[in-house]
Amino acid sequence: MTAVAQLLPASRRPKRMTPARWGLYAFIFITALYFLLPLYVMIVTSLKPMAEIRQGNLLALPAAPSIDAWVKAWTSACTGLTCQGIKIGFFNSLRILVPSVGISILIGSLTGYALSLWRLPGANILFGAMMVVAFIPYQVFIYPLVRVFSFTGLGQSLLTIVIIHTIFGLPTMTLLFRNYFASLPVELFKAARVDGAGFYQIYALIMMPMATPMIVVAVILQTTGIWNDFILGLIFAGRDNLPMTVQLNNIVNSTQGERAYNVDMAATLLTALLPLVVYFGSGRWFVRGIAAGAVKG
Repeated sequence: MTAVAQLLPASRRPKRMTPARWGLYAFIFITALYFLLPLYVMIVTSLKPMAEIRQGNLLALPAAPSIDAWVKAWTSACTGLTCQGIKIGFFNSLRILVPSVGISILIGSLTGYALSLWRLPGANILFGAMMVVAFIPYQVFIYPLVRVFSFTGLGQSLLTIVIIHTIFGLPTMTLLFRNYFASLPVELFKAARVDGAGFYQIYALIMMPMATPMIVVAVILQTTGIWNDFILGLIFAGRDNLPMTVQLNNIVNSTQGERAYNVDMAATLLTALLPLVVYFGSGRWFVRGIAAGAVKG
């Protein structure tokens, strides 16, 4: 061992490349390639005109990049008999997403706060029941929910799909916030009680301001799940409120003449854009919140 290596801390000394380490790097590289290659194909295809796509050079870069397919996908792509682009679905998804995320986080955080810090009768039974229900495939509930909303007169509407997403998001939101609040020092809660703060005051003025990392985690999880949903939006949203994923399916399966693969790829990327922006824009908060919520449960 050289004198320089002896002076370096153990964590900074160069590590010898063993076969196991080479295997790990190879696995990471192959996994990254597996996920990035389809994304690359989608991007380059969306920037090519159809004449270049017909040449069959799937992995080749576009000779003359153009965003015409993106413009058409957004403004004039046909979703069945209507040719108004995927922008209609984008705004429908926003109308579904914003109240669904807000309401589910509000109710889930309030429930998790109550279950973690207040000695409520039957709290453990309620929490256990919620966790059991969370692992039941949601497809099992679709037909009963259709009958319930039909009986109540709500039918297929914006309010219906917001209620559906809120209900299905509650178990996960409750679990996240319960574990996070349980990891906080209980002395904070006791001191607030001694000072005369009530249930909602402690929740709004003490607990929620400290739960920013977990709120970010909840927003990312709910945004990804609700934005990518297809089957629930198709069944419960109604014809005037179909989300972006349903509109994307209609664009891809609505063919008049030649199939426009560049428009299909551009519409797919536009559909995936918002969850990607949310995730990459708050990734460090996501990791921090997950780590904080896993301390104690």
